[in-house]
Amino acid sequence: MDKKIIVITGASGTGKTTISKYLQDTYHIPSVITHTTRLPRTGEKNGIDYYFETKDSFSNNHYLEKVEYSGNWYGSSEESLNRTWEQYDAASIVVDTKGAVSYKEKYGKNAVVIFLEVDLETVTQRLENRGDDKARLQTRINSNEFQRDLKIPEELRGKSYVIVNNNIKITKETVAKILVNEKIK
Repeated sequence: MDKKIIVITGASGTGKTTISKYLQDTYHIPSVITHTTRLPRTGEKNGIDYYFETKDSFSNNHYLEKVEYSGNWYGSSEESLNRTWEQYDAASIVVDTKGAVSYKEKYGKNAVVIFLEVDLETVTQRLENRGDDKARLQTRINSNEFQRDLKIPEELRGKSYVIVNNNIKITKETVAKILVNEKIK
């Protein structure tokens, strides 16, 4: 059986983490652990929440995507995905649209891309409800990355599943159908 990576992408506030957690809780599909150079927050554990790296150790991995944010690096590596695939036939990962394109290019049909879409008004409301600072929220919404992630990239058109996530119950039902369609569960 082919190993699969379920790549969940879309803008902030579209429900990516919720869907990743749903896959884990309902189907026991683990999330690939990503790497960061930031220090662990209280209660976070290395190898569970992230692989906490130094700037030097971070550069030793082969990244499918990486980004610098607030002076720290974050990335998802082939090494981490392969470790997950040693134990499971399927895994999920939450990445921005640029990262999703990288996964699709590298893994082809084994990368099942789910693009979550929500209208800007709903996303803004969700981010506000999540407690994001209003000034930082405006900066984020106006950023090139956020604007880019609101739309499915050309490279993924016709090669991924697009779900308008206005109702989490319907979205979860759609994800369940995708798993059947892709012979994942």
